[in-house]
Amino acid sequence: MEAIYTATATASGDGRNGHTESDDGLLSVDVRIPKEMGGPGGATNPEQLFAAGYAACFHSALKLVGGSEKADLEGSQVSVSVSIGARPDGGFGLAVEIDVHAPRLDRETTTTLVQKAHEVCPYSNATRGNVEVALTVV
Repeated sequence: MEAIYTATATASGDGRNGHTESDDGLLSVDVRIPKEMGGPGGATNPEQLFAAGYAACFHSALKLVGGSEKADLEGSQVSVSVSIGARPDGGFGLAVEIDVHAPRLDRETTTTLVQKAHEVCPYSNATRGNVEVALTVV
């Protein structure tokens, strides 16, 4: 792959209880382990950051494939939920649920576009075969 753009971020402190910042300074956030995982909470966490990135990327992919088919995606929204849990074989794993709302399209058209977006989205391509991803039209 020939890179078009490279983003760089650095984590410091104590991993999930530390700080993360992009090299251009546009992203600068404290991260904390969520209370549900026994941490202090009160700040964002890697799962939220992954969900936000995936949602934005998938929505762009949806708009791209929808645009090529002249689909009316005005008012559309993509919500991504990222879950973390223990894997049966050890370590931790992620699961993703992508919910797509396209108020101006019928369910069948939206479902087709969501499947096509899933094929071109860089996050979907990066997770395919590694992370369970559920696609839902809401």
